[in-house]
Amino acid sequence: MIRPYILEETNWQAVKATTYDVAILAWGATEAHNYHMPYGTDNYQMNYVVQSAAQQAWDQGAKVIVLPAIHYGIQTGQLDIPFSMNILPSTQLQILKDICDVLLRSGCHKLVIVNGHGANHFRNIIRELSYHNPALFCCWLNWMEAVPLKEYFEKPGDHADEFETSCMLELRPDLVLPLQVAGDGATKKFKIQALKSGWVWGQRAWTQISKDTGSGNPASATAAKGKTFLAACSNHLGKFLVDLAKAEVNDMYE
Repeated sequence: MIRPYILEETNWQAVKATTYDVAILAWGATEAHNYHMPYGTDNYQMNYVVQSAAQQAWDQGAKVIVLPAIHYGIQTGQLDIPFSMNILPSTQLQILKDICDVLLRSGCHKLVIVNGHGANHFRNIIRELSYHNPALFCCWLNWMEAVPLKEYFEKPGDHADEFETSCMLELRPDLVLPLQVAGDGATKKFKIQALKSGWVWGQRAWTQISKDTGSGNPASATAAKGKTFLAACSNHLGKFLVDLAKAEVNDMYE
């Protein structure tokens, strides 16, 4: 069945007849996720949430279009992990410049970047995009922050943890090895207090802080937790897309 809100599935006949209010770009990563989960974990999760949210928005009359996702992210702290597929922020900017040009030529003036990978940050990129494309409203979000993680998981970490493992057990259990295979996701902290506390930021050398590439213990993960959390995030994002579709780019403030 063709989903008209998925660009890769729809067709020229439908596109020609539709004025799209919001384009959605999911941006993930391909990287190691402890011993028990696939390299594409971030992508499976974000694509599910984006497509589910887009369906909800479309069903409520919002003309949204999901662009082909990007599965390469910033991995500069993991360059010594084989096939941790890195692209640089400057590359992200160039890709987004080209995408924004296509959107404006297509008559779409709103872009939502849905991020699925912790090292991807788009704030300064969006500032530059707005300089080059003032007619386009662009925003970004981390899909997993749509609702508080702590309300759904006992011990959320920040990589291949209980949260991500639960989501994958719900979405693609065929790609998740038994949890007995997983490492405990223990991580080392910075010695310097300012860096440890977080008010000073520095890139972590991932293989120096984690033996298994995880950060957070996945032992308490269940598919039921993942299902509930994914649904909550999808619903929250869907509501936002409806609101954004209704908004006028030149009348965004009150």
